[in-house]
Amino acid sequence: MNKTIINNLPSFTKARKRYPSKIVNFKVEVPESVTAKLSGKSFLIRTFGCQANIRDEESMAGLLKAANMQRTENEKAASVIIINTCAVREGAEQRIFGQIGNLKQLKLINRDLIIIVAGCVVQQEESLVKLRKTFPFIDIFMGTNAIHKLLNLIDTKITQNKKVVDVPSDDVTVYENVPVERIAPHKAFVNITYGCDKFCTYCIVPYTRGKERSRLPEDILRECKILVDSGYQEITLVGQNVNAYGLDLKNGTTFSYILEEVAKLGIARLRFITSHPWNFNDEMINVMAKYPNIMRKIHLPLQSGSDEILKLMGRRYTVKDYLELVSKLRAKMPDIVLTTDIIVGFPNETEAQFLETLKVVDKVNYEGAFTFIYSPRSGTPAARMVDNVSREEKGKRFDCLKELVDAQTETNAAKYVGKKCRVLVDGVSKKDINFLSGYTESDRVVHFEGPLALIGKIVEVKIIESRVYSFLGELVNE
Repeated sequence: MNKTIINNLPSFTKARKRYPSKIVNFKVEVPESVTAKLSGKSFLIRTFGCQANIRDEESMAGLLKAANMQRTENEKAASVIIINTCAVREGAEQRIFGQIGNLKQLKLINRDLIIIVAGCVVQQEESLVKLRKTFPFIDIFMGTNAIHKLLNLIDTKITQNKKVVDVPSDDVTVYENVPVERIAPHKAFVNITYGCDKFCTYCIVPYTRGKERSRLPEDILRECKILVDSGYQEITLVGQNVNAYGLDLKNGTTFSYILEEVAKLGIARLRFITSHPWNFNDEMINVMAKYPNIMRKIHLPLQSGSDEILKLMGRRYTVKDYLELVSKLRAKMPDIVLTTDIIVGFPNETEAQFLETLKVVDKVNYEGAFTFIYSPRSGTPAARMVDNVSREEKGKRFDCLKELVDAQTETNAAKYVGKKCRVLVDGVSKKDINFLSGYTESDRVVHFEGPLALIGKIVEVKIIESRVYSFLGELVNE
C-alpha cells in the first residue's frame, strides 16, 4: 500500500517553460479536520534565505493563524513544524539538511507532530529525492508554488494518514488575498513580482521560483495603503528581479511607476530588493532622487568585474554599463549607499579576470558585499561547464577579495562616527538586553540605550563607535 500521495513532483523541464500568468483571488477555507486537530495548538516556522522566503513564511503563518493556531519558538511545544528552505548556495542547503535531521527525535517522541519541508530546496528534483530518502519521517513536502494549499495538504495528512508531496513547477498563478501574519509590527515586505525570467547560467531561482509574474498595481497599492494606515514605518518592495516589474503585464506598467505611487502614499521609509543592473534605468533614478522617503541604499549585484565572465553568466550587461549606472546614481544622489553580490571562481575564471573584479570593487567602493565561492547548482547551465580552476585557487581569490571588501566596509563605516542618523527601532538588541537596536536609512544596524517605548519609532541617534558591521550610538534627546 502506497503511504505517500504525490500531487506534483518538481521538473526543471516544466520550470523552463514560460506560460501566460493569471491572477486568482484566494479564499481561505479551513478544513474541519484541521480545526478539530490543531485549533488552539502551536506552530513553528524556521526560515532560511532571502526576503522572498521571509514573505512566504508570513503567508504560511497567516494560513495557520486562520486555523486558530499560535506561533511558538519552542520545538517541543509545536504541533506543526515547517522548515522553509533556501537553495541559492550549496552551503546553505547543507545546513538545512542538518536542521531537518535534528527533528527526528521530536517525531519519535510525538507521533502526532506534523513536519513540513517547504521552499526552494524542495523544488530541485535531485534534492527532493535525497530528502525523501534521507528523512522518511517528514510528513509533507511543499513547493514554493503550493503555499496557498498548506491547510489542504495538512488536511490530507490528517484524514488519510499519508505523507504528501506537492511541488508544482509550472504554476504561473498569482494568488491574491492569502492571509498574512506579519513578523514585525512596523516593517513589512510586500511582493510585487514572483519568480525570474533572467536565467543567469549559475542561478537556480528561475527553476525553484518559476516564471516572472507581476501583481497588478491596484493590488500592490491596496496592500501598501493598509500598511501605511496601520502605522507601519517601513515597506520593502520585494522581487527576485524587482525592477523588471510590469514587463510581463505588457501594458506599459513599470517599476518606476509602482515605486513612485507607493512613495506617494506617505510611508516613512520605502526600500526595494533586489535590483538587476540591466533593468535599472534613468526613470528609476529620477524617481528615487525625487522622493526623500525612498531610502538611498541600493543592493546592486555585480557578480564579476570581467566582461567575459559576465557573458558566461548571462548577466546582460558589461562592466562599462555597470560603472556608468553607478556614476549616474552618484551624480543624482551623492549620498547613495551601494552594496553588492560577487561570485569568485566561476568555471574557468582566469587570474586576469579575477583581477578585473578587484579593480571594479576598488573603483566602486562598496559599503558592504556578499562574497561567495561559486557553487554549482544541479540543472543550471554553469553546472555543466568543465572547470579547470582548483578549489585551492578559488579559496585564495576569495580571501583576497574578502580582504578588499572588509577594508572598504571598515573605512566606510568609520565615516559615520560622530554623525547623527535617523534610526527605526526594531526592538531589544539580541546581543545585549540593556540596549535597543534598529537600522539607519542606509540600512546599518545601531545599538543604543533607550526606553522600550521607542520600539517601532524613528529616532535620532548619534554614532559614537563603529564596530564595522554595526554601530554603537547614543540617543539624541530632542
